[in-house]
Parts: sequence; structure tokens; C-alpha cells
Amino acid sequence: MRKLLLSCVLTTLSVLALPAAAYQSEEVIVEHNEVADNIYMLTGAGGNMLMSSGDDGVFLVDDQYTQVAEKIAAKIKELSGEEVRYILNTHFHGDHVGSNSWFANNQNSTIYAHDHVRERLSQDSDFNAAGLPAITFDSTLTFHLNNDTVRVFYLPAGHTDGDSAVWFEDANVLHPGDLFFNERFPFIDLKSGGDVDGYIANVEELLNRINDDTVIIPGHGPLANKQDYQGFLTMLKETKAEVDTMKQQGMTLDEAKTKGLSDKWDGWSWSFINEERWITTLY
Repeated sequence: MRKLLLSCVLTTLSVLALPAAAYQSEEVIVEHNEVADNIYMLTGAGGNMLMSSGDDGVFLVDDQYTQVAEKIAAKIKELSGEEVRYILNTHFHGDHVGSNSWFANNQNSTIYAHDHVRERLSQDSDFNAAGLPAITFDSTLTFHLNNDTVRVFYLPAGHTDGDSAVWFEDANVLHPGDLFFNERFPFIDLKSGGDVDGYIANVEELLNRINDDTVIIPGHGPLANKQDYQGFLTMLKETKAEVDTMKQQGMTLDEAKTKGLSDKWDGWSWSFINEERWITTLY
């Protein structure tokens, strides 16, 4: 059941690490899917983005890599006729913050994020300081724009130590950042404050906030709903239980990776987090 990582894939999702696809920016196509009135899911190279447009300007959740910034801007201009006024970073990884500096420099966009996002980006000497969040928060943040109330809330020690979820209350659209990898094993950045139990608790909290009609733009993977998110939680809990059982039986990590997970999880491996790496995270 073990699957090899593709050679073109990163060994880390650090701020500046880029997958091969991101370097070939001419090959990237930024696509859109309107999920509610004037709210779009944008995809390209990196984490999924959410765009809201209206009388109060364009609000963008995450902005992928620097190499595709101009393509993102062109798509947004095509859809709204506007430049980006606000950017909200769900966390600090490069596939979510990489275009910050481009938008700040070229469109005077204001960037918002949790305190820990700015702290981590500030510690990276290679990160363009123009892309640092100008406004940070420690718990919650609320925007009243484009005829909606947008709730941003911090969820501690999950994917990283600076994760935020964004919920458009009236449109009933949620962007949980990388607290949701739809139909695939997640990356949990244990070196940057991530935590498996915290990740599961955060997913449970988000599920308790939404309903069956909520549209979910996951950090990675296709557009989703509550049932999809519940299936993701089931995978998290059951695979963790399987690995916990192996540990209780005295298996080493190598032995656990050799045994592998139940066959029903075969389809959850992907190019960055295959079964072996997910077991390593859980062990």
C-alpha cells in the first residue's frame, strides 16, 4: 500500500519551498468556481483561494506563490474588474502567502493574519517584508463587507500554531485553510506548532459551527460540504487509532510503516503525503 513520493514534490512546506509546478508559472492556469453570489473558489498552484467581490472591494483568502501572482490578479480583474483590497492569510506556509508582497507592492492590498503568522514570517530573512501582515489578531476578527459578515477565528495548535478559518455567515461559506485536505491525508507541520490531537479538535470545532448547507473551500482538494468534512474527520480518527494500536503492540515506526494502514485508506495517499509519511506523522 505504500506509495512513493513523486520526485518533483517538496520535502517540506516551509515558507519558501516551492513545488516544481510553481516554478513553471507559465503552465499554471488560475481557474474559478462561483460558490455563492460573488464568492469564488480560485485554484492555481498552491492552496485553494477564496475571493469575495462587491461594493466594499475584493477580499482574498490566501494568495498562493509569488510566481503566479500576476495570473491571480488577472483572474480577479476578469471576475470583478477590481484590484485586491484585503488579503487574509490562513497560515504562514508559502503556498498561501507567497503573493503577499506582490499584491502589497502592486495593488496596495492590506494583509491580515494571526499574530503567529507575522511572527514566523518575520523570522525568515528571505521573506519579502512588504508581504508581512500589516494587521494581526490574537483570537477573532470580523469584517463587515460585500453584504456579509465575515468571521475569522484562530484555532490553536493544529496544522501550524497560527491557523485561522474564515466563515462568510450569510453566504454560509467556510474556508478552513489547511485544517481540511479534501480526500487526502493532511500535512501537519509538527515543527511549526502543529499537533495531531489539536488538528482533530479543530476539525471537530469547525464541524460544530457549520450545517449541511455550508459550502467548504478546503485548503487543498476539491470543493466540499459538511459530509465531506465529516469523512475527513473519520479518516483522521480511525487512522490515528490504527497507529496507536500498532504502538501499543510494541511496533517500531518502521514496522508500522511496513504493516501499513487498512486498505480502505489506499485512496487518501497523494504526491506530498503518502501513507508512510502519514503514519510517521501519527506515530
